[in-house]
Amino acid sequence: MDTEKLMVALNEFIHVGGALVLVIAVVSILTGFMREYTPQDKLQKTLSKHEKWGPLLGSLCGMLTPFCSASVVPVTMGMATMGVSLGTVLSFLISAPLCNFVVLAMVYVTFGFKVTASYLAITFIAAVFGGWFITKTPWRNEVKRGEELLEGKKTKSSCSAAPVCGAAPTPSPSCGGVTNNDSASKPSKTKPALRFAWALFKKIIPYVLIGAFISGLSAAYLPAEMVEKYVGGDSMMSIIFAAIVGVPLYLRIEMAIPLLNVLIVKGMGMGPAMALIIGGTGASLPEIALVSSVLKPKAVIAFVSIILTTAIIGGVLFQYVI
Repeated sequence: MDTEKLMVALNEFIHVGGALVLVIAVVSILTGFMREYTPQDKLQKTLSKHEKWGPLLGSLCGMLTPFCSASVVPVTMGMATMGVSLGTVLSFLISAPLCNFVVLAMVYVTFGFKVTASYLAITFIAAVFGGWFITKTPWRNEVKRGEELLEGKKTKSSCSAAPVCGAAPTPSPSCGGVTNNDSASKPSKTKPALRFAWALFKKIIPYVLIGAFISGLSAAYLPAEMVEKYVGGDSMMSIIFAAIVGVPLYLRIEMAIPLLNVLIVKGMGMGPAMALIIGGTGASLPEIALVSSVLKPKAVIAFVSIILTTAIIGGVLFQYVI
């Protein structure tokens, strides 16, 4: 085996993996403390009452929720049972996987500030606009609020209501929580915050290391000619192809970003790369299946269409403008 190529692969793995591990550690700690100190009750009231600003608020909440779709959907169910508008729910579902701050941190480490700022602008605007647009259509009530969601919530313990924006549930006295009469005995939130940070770190890091490993092998052994042939250049078709291919995939962004960085170096256009990230991260088949538990079929179609359109527009902007 070629020793020089092995060294290239090893150096790429150490460089990419080391930087991302450090970033994920810092972001996980910040997430843990935000989760503990976020005032859940106020957020719930804000989302329920301020429907006019719902898409904007839903998008901002999504940025604070660095979880996979399996964790996002229960939060969305909580929103639906509270009567939150579909515009807010849809904006949250778009924003949470695409522009949460863990994703932004990884994009920044890999591609720099300009790409990160542009990516954030594209995905955040898409989340806000998508939520606003759905409220102006006949589909604005295509969210499940019936007995299925309500019964699903009632079967859970009253101590484990779905958190909004990753906030920690507030304990009540009947659940063994802390009463307001003895504030001095309230437990510190530092330990729960650090426990959550460690759990989040352990969940993300395997994918980061796998991505770094694949990027190392790709840097050393993937022929540049193959990359240029299929997703290189400035072809509009390559952007559309990447966006459409991304949707059926379950694309863990922790794995995808290190790999795409190598593919770009080898000739992949920035447009197809971003189209693949947005399409695969925003609306993979597993996520569509989970979203269908909250949204009715027409709203699911709208959700997928918005993600696909965002992927194509984002790819075009990154390829020809940014």
